[in-house]
Amino acid sequence: MYDYIIGKITNIKNNAIVVDNNGIGYLVYVSNPYSFELNKEYKVYIYQQIMEDANNLYGFKTIEEKELFLKLISVKGLGCKMALPILAVGSIDGIMDAIERENVLYLKKFPKIGDKLAKQIVLDLKGKLEFIGVGISDDEVETSNELREVLLGLGYKEKELKPVLARVDTSLPIEGQVKDALKLLLK
Repeated sequence: MYDYIIGKITNIKNNAIVVDNNGIGYLVYVSNPYSFELNKEYKVYIYQQIMEDANNLYGFKTIEEKELFLKLISVKGLGCKMALPILAVGSIDGIMDAIERENVLYLKKFPKIGDKLAKQIVLDLKGKLEFIGVGISDDEVETSNELREVLLGLGYKEKELKPVLARVDTSLPIEGQVKDALKLLLK
């Protein structure tokens, strides 16, 4: 099983990219191939789907996008080819928010997602979309701990903070992170 591939993008197709790694071109299906630039090196997180008649690679720019994809394909009746367009059309935060709020109308706007499947997505994933501590560096952990302490000091409970901390932009100064976290908490 592959976790990621680092390589240069040598070809962009309408639903996939070709990632060259040590002279081997990997065809990787992605949600938005035009977000990649030709001849530029990327770290592409990979999900490998092995079936009786196919061996497909699905790629993602971030680990959070990959984790959401894995959660989506765990839903009964939702396969890889249906989950990928969801990531192309919607933002990670928007999709997660729609699931947590049981917003079936938002989920139905995605291709091939009807009322029944939208309700199944909510049923299977509500309360299970936390990406705490996934793929973060030591600096981000330190910043996250500082942000956690500030928010706890403002009276928020640890349970409320878990889904929010992973979604805050850690490249911002602490003041900006607090503002982002408060916006997410007040949704």
